[in-house]
Amino acid sequence: MTSHPTVVFADLTGSTRVFEAMGNARATETVTRLIQWIGGVCEAHGGRVVKSLGDGVFAIFGSGFNATRAVLELQRNHQKRLQTWPAPLRMELQIGVASGEVVEVDGDCYGDAVNLASRLSDLAGPSQIWATESVIDQLQGGEVRHRSLGPINIRGKNEMPVVHRIDWQDEITEFLTMPATLAVSARPVDSSFGQIELAWLDVRSMFRAAELPIHLGRVDEAQFVVNDPRVSRLHARIEARHGSCVLVDISTYGTWVRFHGTAGASGEIALRRDECVLHGSGEIGLGAPLSDFSAPTISFNTTGGNVLLARREAR
Repeated sequence: MTSHPTVVFADLTGSTRVFEAMGNARATETVTRLIQWIGGVCEAHGGRVVKSLGDGVFAIFGSGFNATRAVLELQRNHQKRLQTWPAPLRMELQIGVASGEVVEVDGDCYGDAVNLASRLSDLAGPSQIWATESVIDQLQGGEVRHRSLGPINIRGKNEMPVVHRIDWQDEITEFLTMPATLAVSARPVDSSFGQIELAWLDVRSMFRAAELPIHLGRVDEAQFVVNDPRVSRLHARIEARHGSCVLVDISTYGTWVRFHGTAGASGEIALRRDECVLHGSGEIGLGAPLSDFSAPTISFNTTGGNVLLARREAR
């Protein structure tokens, strides 16, 4: 075995809901066929399935390039399949990819890359691919588009690895990484974002622009934790971009934003894999509209913000 193979964990989300909707027998058959298909795609790209994990696959590849080709095919073809499925039966893929030393014992594989790929799969949102920088370094030129998420806190690791999100959508359906997809609904002013204050219940935190990106979510890896079942493990990301504070939804159920006293921005903005620039002050609803009084709601206040509301045009 090569000293630095690439590990892939590909997991199906929402399988519990599917079992409730379809019953055990039909759901088991559906999940089993999907797992077999995932394994077959991995093998077609030179990978080896180490084992199936109930609703996921653990595979190993000789190179990051082959692994990336496999996971791109998985996401693209699975998304086409989902378009024909009823919403309650849709199980999206979330994938983690990491390169590094792997030790094989009795047919199973162990090592830092295995643990890291597994954690990235857990942390990635539905329909996302998260990969370590060691994987990205093996890709050829600009053939594969990706975006750095910055250093991510991974449980059990002293140092935070730099993680990238690999974008698999065709350019015409690209979601939120390309500035050309943003629609400006207010004129910017010549000022630069400085810091953002977040508050939920009795939790209050301040983040300077230099400390971003941060994640809002339900797990300890998030820098701002909101413990509510409607909140995804990593629900949304706040980052500093070109002097502005940008909120990016990466959740299962969506994110809502409402601004205080901003002309032209009354009401709620619903984000589903969309992004908007946070300015002034307002509220962020995670997993439920702000009109729902029970929604987990974060108050925010920005300092030195660029008064610009940017949002991807609805497809």
